[in-house]
Amino acid sequence: MKYSFYILLSLLLVSCGETKEDNGKLKVVTTTTMITDMVENIGGDLIEVNGMMGSGVDPHLYKPSEGDMRKLTNADVIFYNGLHLEGKLVDVFEKMNGIGKTTIAISDALDKSTLIGSDYFASNYDPHIWFDIDYWTQMTEFVTVKLIEINPENKAAFEKNRDIYLKKLADLKRELASKIEELPQEKRILVTAHDAFNYFGRSFDFEVVGLQGLSTATEAGVKDVQRITQFIIENKIKAVFVESSVPRRTVEALEAAVKAQNHEVQIGGELFSDALGSGGTEEGTYIGMYRHNVNTIVNALK
Repeated sequence: MKYSFYILLSLLLVSCGETKEDNGKLKVVTTTTMITDMVENIGGDLIEVNGMMGSGVDPHLYKPSEGDMRKLTNADVIFYNGLHLEGKLVDVFEKMNGIGKTTIAISDALDKSTLIGSDYFASNYDPHIWFDIDYWTQMTEFVTVKLIEINPENKAAFEKNRDIYLKKLADLKRELASKIEELPQEKRILVTAHDAFNYFGRSFDFEVVGLQGLSTATEAGVKDVQRITQFIIENKIKAVFVESSVPRRTVEALEAAVKAQNHEVQIGGELFSDALGSGGTEEGTYIGMYRHNVNTIVNALK
């Protein structure tokens, strides 16, 4: 499979000079919807951004299509999360580096000693770093620097856009902290489909429990459901949450298991974890996604 994929890559490289349309703008490819939104905020109309993944797409399991390969071979720069979030794309990015393409992991902006550890990923770190707004601020500054290095003629515009976006992020953090203050500390327990919210939990002092662990590559088993059922009952948790990029069935099974033991629990709503909402909606932006998640969590757990 890997070799046939590289054959496809080689063929596309041969043809990319014929298919590439040059509109004079820097051509940027991004992987996750969160990164796409960030880069669009910084670059504005001065760059052309092509996101590989759409709303509801799980980056843990994502496999690139032929169309994705055309985007990658035509790109001037590729931004991705790193930390093995895009597990099936690691070999592709290594191959791209080998042919002289600029590929940048935005997680390189961070001090690895501050990251949450994980045995589930080859990087040994939890890759869901966008749920720490301070990290997202650092990565925004990092991406701006990289765009300026590649496209220095637009330096002033990139920096202006960055500053506008950073102010919005600072305002968001204050807004969310105020909303979370509505929830007593003993109710700050978040149970979700998979363990994507540890950076959120660390930032806002929540205990976080995920059915599937950090990666969606392995599904939760009966023992996981039984263990978390008892946890919910013991802690008198009112609500659990499904995620837009993870099938609902495991959380629904958990809800049924809890109710079978005469404890009332509800599905408190849908959270956005590994992908933003649909384009053109508030939840289709990083800021709107985070605001939606916090409002949903607080309102359901009160």
